[in-house]
Amino acid sequence: MESRVRHNVSLIVTSLLSMLFVTFHLADDIVRGFSPGGFSNLTVTVALVVWLYGTLMLAGKRSGYVINLVLSLLASGLPMIHMTGKGMVGGRVAGTSGAFFFVWTLLALSVSAACSLVLSARGLWSLRRGQPR
Repeated sequence: MESRVRHNVSLIVTSLLSMLFVTFHLADDIVRGFSPGGFSNLTVTVALVVWLYGTLMLAGKRSGYVINLVLSLLASGLPMIHMTGKGMVGGRVAGTSGAFFFVWTLLALSVSAACSLVLSARGLWSLRRGQPR
């Protein structure tokens, strides 16, 4: 049972860190003009609310694991989009003020989201195998 609690706490911490890094990243995108501010960010806000609810209120439940799995997968794709996309990291961002923070946030996001992804998959797998909740 203690292993299960430790697993859930680890998932909560990595998911909360991922959400924090997503908000840092979105704010930096808006400040740099990559993403327009306003209602277009409502989708991200709703996704973060669902992710937060799934992380905190549905911890240890199948629906919570699924929410974390899907949104961690999406969040882990953000760094890949910026690193391989239109050259934002190597092009428009390189040498600008705050470039270190922009890149560091992407790297931290990829690590925390990938860890959340693995922990969510592991949690779903343990439910599938019928281990006690």
